[in-house]
Amino acid sequence: MQLTDRLTVLPGVGPKSAEKYLKLDLETVGDLLVYYPFRYEDFKSRDVLELLDGEKAVVVGQVVTPASVQYYGYKRNRLSFKIKQGEVVVGVSFFNQPYLADQIDLGEQVSIWGKWDLKKAALTGMKVLAQAQDDMQPIYHVGQGVTQANLVKLVTAAFQVGYHQLLEENLPQVLLEKYRLINRQAAVVAMHFPADIEQYRQALRRVKFEELFYYQLRLQVLREKTKSTDFGLSILYQQDLLDDRIKKLPFSLTDAQNRSLDEILKDMGSPRHMNRLLQGDVGSGKTVVAGLAMFAAVTAGFQAAIMVPTEILAEQHFASLTELFPDLSIALLTGSMKQSEKRLILEQIADGRVNMIVGTHALIQEGVSYHRLGLVITDEQHRFGVNQRRLFREKGEQPDVLMMTATPIPRTLAITAYGEMDVSIIDQLPAGRKPIVTRWVKHEQFEQVLDWLSSELEKGAQVYVISPLIEASEALDLKNATALAEDLQSYFKDQAKIALLHGKMKAQEKDDIMQGFKAKAIDLLVSTTVIEVGVNVPNATIMIIMDADRFGLSQLHQLRGRVGRGDKQSYAILVSNPKTESGKRRMSIMTETTDGFVLAEEDLKMRGSGELFGTRQSGIPEFQVADIVEDYPILEEARKMAAQIVQDPKWMDQADWEILARNLDQTSRFD
Repeated sequence: MQLTDRLTVLPGVGPKSAEKYLKLDLETVGDLLVYYPFRYEDFKSRDVLELLDGEKAVVVGQVVTPASVQYYGYKRNRLSFKIKQGEVVVGVSFFNQPYLADQIDLGEQVSIWGKWDLKKAALTGMKVLAQAQDDMQPIYHVGQGVTQANLVKLVTAAFQVGYHQLLEENLPQVLLEKYRLINRQAAVVAMHFPADIEQYRQALRRVKFEELFYYQLRLQVLREKTKSTDFGLSILYQQDLLDDRIKKLPFSLTDAQNRSLDEILKDMGSPRHMNRLLQGDVGSGKTVVAGLAMFAAVTAGFQAAIMVPTEILAEQHFASLTELFPDLSIALLTGSMKQSEKRLILEQIADGRVNMIVGTHALIQEGVSYHRLGLVITDEQHRFGVNQRRLFREKGEQPDVLMMTATPIPRTLAITAYGEMDVSIIDQLPAGRKPIVTRWVKHEQFEQVLDWLSSELEKGAQVYVISPLIEASEALDLKNATALAEDLQSYFKDQAKIALLHGKMKAQEKDDIMQGFKAKAIDLLVSTTVIEVGVNVPNATIMIIMDADRFGLSQLHQLRGRVGRGDKQSYAILVSNPKTESGKRRMSIMTETTDGFVLAEEDLKMRGSGELFGTRQSGIPEFQVADIVEDYPILEEARKMAAQIVQDPKWMDQADWEILARNLDQTSRFD
């Protein structure tokens, strides 16, 4: 008898039914033992006076009227009878199960599992139980051809034969004692058939820790392996020059900026290859931190380059860096440059006359050779493919890599999504920045919004208007946006110059319109697409989002972040009549906070990590029992423990190491 035995060793499973179980990834008895229920039905009998409307429960009572079946239409019928519990008489109905009448005897006690209707004081039955069952019944995910009853029967058979006794402990004794976890065999039994809710909680706690601990341990092992083999440059920057430059800034760095810069500089100074993500909310000052890191590389005699997804962003970064470091030689390299201009810049990059280079993916094309590239930065790193990032890293001799993103990743996800990377977070806005005032209005109030807009336009304000998002059709998006632009033009007439930006435009057309908006040649910009992340138009102070409930919280926050980039008061107006509770909740929370990390956390709770990130694309695993939002404290503790174990091998005895090695399939690390 072994855990690798095929399911066909269990009674009632032949070769054909075994194929059906394969669809659930159940091939062996070992697979079956750790195929846990996703919830339980509590079959403890309840007093009907305690039940809430719509609650599912077991009700036990004496049958006081004969069971009768009423037929109405083809194969449609209702079985009805009444039961008495104490002094309360309850009506019971079963739909399309006439055969249950044989189990209902006048004067006898009966146990019904059903859904309580408070108004009717009646129960819609789902199951007649053989007797009152004071236990918790497991509910599993099932597939075509596999029923709950089949699966429960199969799991029960595996336990009756004693297969669970073959399960070996996969957590070291020192961890079981430290966290007061029950042993593995007891946990697996209680996950399927808990005696009570407390036993189930203990089993669930143990299984969640086990799952998250091994995930984090694999990440930590991977990190250590990378550290030991991935040697890069040691950039010995001049601290005094950097300190002097920071003092000359026209503003003070926030604590979060200082902390992030210190983390980046420490990585740059070490011989280990830097692989760090810098994430910060819109307007948090990532560009300054990146610029200072680039300056540090220059003081050590290296070149530094930053790659961004669009030309308008490249021009923006170029302007920012030129303003910060007027004494340095900074080059801009984009695809649309004239050949003669590009040739000259390529020569300057190759012979080292240029200290910093800003550009689009033109930076990684053939023909671009660097003199002594020490630091490469990708901004909005998720916009570049893996190959593009790899090509950038391969320029020069293993330069340090810093990735940046303005998309707030929930704290609960950062250590999971980027477990193999180091993460620096700027979660503070610069002092003096005015929070964006956010208002939610219904469609019927839009006329008042237009009146207010008219007065703001008179004062010289510029406005973004985002048209409704219709995921199913780009053509409908464009039609809606065109109609919206026409309506606004008809309302404002000569008071406002209005332009339309949409997904079907060529990149150059989009760029021209954004440049026109930046130059104040356009007052009101109607767009179907999310305005480019990071685009800086300080004079744009109003963002209007039509049918805002069609967007997720993170999208709404990114859109809102296009305004509030200057010293004027900015506004975001959400126009929406949400029909769902979650839509109303999204609108409310947008008016309550401007903290992108808080919003990202809420978005994660409402939508789940898979939907927020696209689980396959992001590399975030789908855990069987753990939930990375609800179980964040366990995840964080598992991460700390995994890091401690990997960084200090002497901490555990040989027997404990052997358990970890056996269950990690990473024996070479633990020899």
